Amino acid sequence: KPNKVVEAKEVYGTSSLEHPTVFSLVQETGAYYVGGNFHGINSVAFPYPVQTPAEVRAVLPEGKPVVAFQNRNPIHRAHFELLVCAQRDVKDSILLVHPTCGPTQPGDIDGVVRISTYEALKEETKQEFPMFRWAYLPYSMKMAVPREAIQ
Repeated sequence: KPNKVVEAKEVYGTSSLEHPTVFSLVQETGAYYVGGNFHGINSVAFPYPVQTPAEVRAVLPEGKPVVAFQNRNPIHRAHFELLVCAQRDVKDSILLVHPTCGPTQPGDIDGVVRISTYEALKEETKQEFPMFRWAYLPYSMKMAVPREAIQ
């Protein structure tokens, strides 16, 4: 059984319930954590496409360099230009667009909305940029000082 007060203090630098992520950790997260390999349990269903690490690796051509882009925000033009430049800077590379799409901070844009921006860009650019690959991370981002945490 985890000590959530110690976890909050170590990860977020505070155990105050006024911190929204500490509140979520202490008040909303279950009493026990489970890790390791699971058998006989189905994966959680998400309202957007997700892939296992093996499925992501399968869409990356062997022997080609991969440039990866991870973000938690809806994608916009400046991001896209960054993607194009980064991919072009690494000869014959594949670009893996790999945003997180789980819950973020209170008031942030919903994950389904965020992913819809990536899906729209994917559709609009698939002819011109066939070297782009797309894989969504169903993780929640917990931004805080002194560290950021991915769950």
